[in-house]
Amino acid sequence: MIPIQATHVSGVVISEFDGIKKMLLLERVKGGYWCHVAGGVEEEEIGWQTIVRELKEETQIEDVELHSADFLEQFYEAHKNRIMVIPCFVMFCKPNQEVVLNHEHTDYRWCSLEEAKQLAPFANQHQLYDHVWQNYVDKAPTPFTLIKQS
Repeated sequence: MIPIQATHVSGVVISEFDGIKKMLLLERVKGGYWCHVAGGVEEEEIGWQTIVRELKEETQIEDVELHSADFLEQFYEAHKNRIMVIPCFVMFCKPNQEVVLNHEHTDYRWCSLEEAKQLAPFANQHQLYDHVWQNYVDKAPTPFTLIKQS
């Protein structure tokens, strides 16, 4: 048997620089690869609360417009023999957003879609970034994905 677990969430952060929208990628200490914001759901949290907390912990970014990305990352982890299903979010922050990294990351970059896909090593990341770009950057997101944080 292969267990299916949904214990984590992830989020793509979007900001605008000189009129150009870019997404935030972080270089992880553990593994040394580039990725978007992600983390484990803590007890008594719901998914959207987790991604807001993780964003603040990893980048010090707090004030965001939060959307469900209407996308699930899913992959098999061979070393743990499990299938991970990860709900994804999109977070719009203020233009020229500053980032202050925590100990989990060594670097960050604000990237175009193509730059992000060149940095990120996993096909699932590329699919997520294409989806976010098509549905949240190239056009305005549907109001049905907006999450009211209260």
